[in-house]
Amino acid sequence: MRAHYGIDGLVEASLPATPVEQFELWFTQALAAADAGALHEPNAMVVSTVDTEGRPSSRTVLLKGYDERGFVFFTNYESQKARELAANPHVALLFPWHPMARQVIVTGTAERVGRDETVAYFRTRPHGSQLGAWASAQSSVIATRDELDRSYADLESRYPEGEQVPAPPHWGGFRVEPETVEFWQGRANRLHDRLKYVRVEKGAIDAATGWRVERLSP
Repeated sequence: MRAHYGIDGLVEASLPATPVEQFELWFTQALAAADAGALHEPNAMVVSTVDTEGRPSSRTVLLKGYDERGFVFFTNYESQKARELAANPHVALLFPWHPMARQVIVTGTAERVGRDETVAYFRTRPHGSQLGAWASAQSSVIATRDELDRSYADLESRYPEGEQVPAPPHWGGFRVEPETVEFWQGRANRLHDRLKYVRVEKGAIDAATGWRVERLSP
């Protein structure tokens, strides 16, 4: 089982000064691929965390915003990922854009977004998703599916369609401030292009942009 990649490449001279600018370029192209039916959920990303004993875990979540400050997603603050981030904020994100022979890998640290930002985003969610944030005690063990469905039905009767659902106090966003951002482009013969932005400290030679670019061997 082996895919053969094309000849499209990624060269240093084509990169903008910051990884956010490069991500915006690729993300815009991923959105276009999704509109054409060639890519499913371009904002889906794998979030990897570790527990207090260093054991890793990964899950797919949806990117809900990005800018020069970092990459934002939302979750239950009592979930496994949130508990692990509270104990160890180091995190990795992976955008697997396989149909485009591309992936983006982010490493950095996560911190909670402000409550105002959480509430503002929560109010944009579909009504059912708002109820689901209350109904599910994410990552906890439940006896049956019926237990979850009953919880949702109770909330549905309490907050019918059209009525504002308050944002749960145990639910909110994380912003991942990147330390490295790697852009991977598949190439022929497994000689892929891997260009990685690395954050630099003030006073460094390349501190004007805050980043340096490294080419990694495939």
